[in-house]
Amino acid sequence: MFFVIALGSDHGGYRLKERLKEHLGNLAYDFGTYSEASCDYPDIAKKVAKAVANGEYAMGILCCGTGIGMSIAANKTEGIRAAVVSDKFSAEMARAHNDANILCLGERVIDTETALELTAIFLSTPFAGGRHACRVEKI
Repeated sequence: MFFVIALGSDHGGYRLKERLKEHLGNLAYDFGTYSEASCDYPDIAKKVAKAVANGEYAMGILCCGTGIGMSIAANKTEGIRAAVVSDKFSAEMARAHNDANILCLGERVIDTETALELTAIFLSTPFAGGRHACRVEKI
């Protein structure tokens, strides 16, 4: 199989992660969690962030209740630029201007249809480079 997206969630984002996994098929590898049982989001965020930072996966997607906890935890890993996104413009700009490599989504703040749309935008938008590249390098 050919996986390019590292996918993970805590219990608060489990159902959304499962829907994304179904939608992405063989493009995504699931780092857990594997049920709605309570778990600690930093553990999952760290697994996905390390896999993306090491170059094993081109991108990552993390889901929790709001996306905030996952983004904070993932951004502790060097080389990771995790962005919480809940609208189309932010999904596009996270990639185009910030070269974000992990998309963070909140199951409790956006519906599944919106999450799928934001994922498509995030994954299909290239980094614009140019004046944005030197800014990203400063991160």
